[in-house]
Amino acid sequence: MTDHRPGITETVARERKRLFGFIRRRVPDPGDAEDILQDVLHEFVRACSLPEPIEQVGAWLARVAQNRIIDRVRKKREEALPEAMIDAADESFLDHALPSSDDGPEAAYTRAVLLDAIVAALEELPANERDVFIAHELEGLSFNELAERDGIKVNTLLGWKRRAVLHLRARLQPFYDDDD
Repeated sequence: MTDHRPGITETVARERKRLFGFIRRRVPDPGDAEDILQDVLHEFVRACSLPEPIEQVGAWLARVAQNRIIDRVRKKREEALPEAMIDAADESFLDHALPSSDDGPEAAYTRAVLLDAIVAALEELPANERDVFIAHELEGLSFNELAERDGIKVNTLLGWKRRAVLHLRARLQPFYDDDD
């Protein structure tokens, strides 16, 4: 099958490595990064068949890649939020907030109730605060990594995280008041 427009193959060959690097800096799993790259290149080939030309191919590819990365992160978060919280790399937050499920059926029940409350409280947050909290506390990303990835100042991220923590503390306080 041949290209309908001249330059598609050359453009893909020229942009592929740079685009993969762009994606890889934002997606830790190489397999996921390759999947996103393929999605973006497929979208590019499809867009090339449309009547309107793509003016700035590099910028267009980066924008589509960024959108695909965001979509994938949101989808994974929606599918696996409770498991991500339990298996998070930085378990210090959960270790302090949740009783061990090894302490018997009552502790396991309390842990499940608190996890549900945490998930509900996170869903109440504005997206920026929720995303920063999850990325830092549960996915183990540093504020510098988040700032570089998202192009947002560290102080802004710190403020969003602080508001998220205050909200979670307020929402979970009744659970701890009942224990006293």
